[in-house]
Amino acid sequence: MGFDLHMALVILAAAVATYATRIGGYIMITKMKRIPPRMEAALNAVPAAVLTTLVAPAFFIGGWDSKLALAVALIIGLRFSHTWMLVAAWIIVMIWRHTIGL
Repeated sequence: MGFDLHMALVILAAAVATYATRIGGYIMITKMKRIPPRMEAALNAVPAAVLTTLVAPAFFIGGWDSKLALAVALIIGLRFSHTWMLVAAWIIVMIWRHTIGL
């Protein structure tokens, strides 16, 4: 497998586009004296949108171990800290994989 110039250029273009969007948003917000309410609402929605894009594919494409772990994590996460949520989900997946197997 040799060096692929086309793939290297695609990766470089993706890196430049990612950097430009991130630095552009930072520059735009630092130039503002006050953040408009609609923009603040949009920025507040970003964490939920990112979480959804990470969790939804794991739930719908993953096996029953992933579905059960995510359901347990949701229930634990409503009551306890994020650390306990992650530990509980990890334990569920490990127990499932070691007893039922994949």
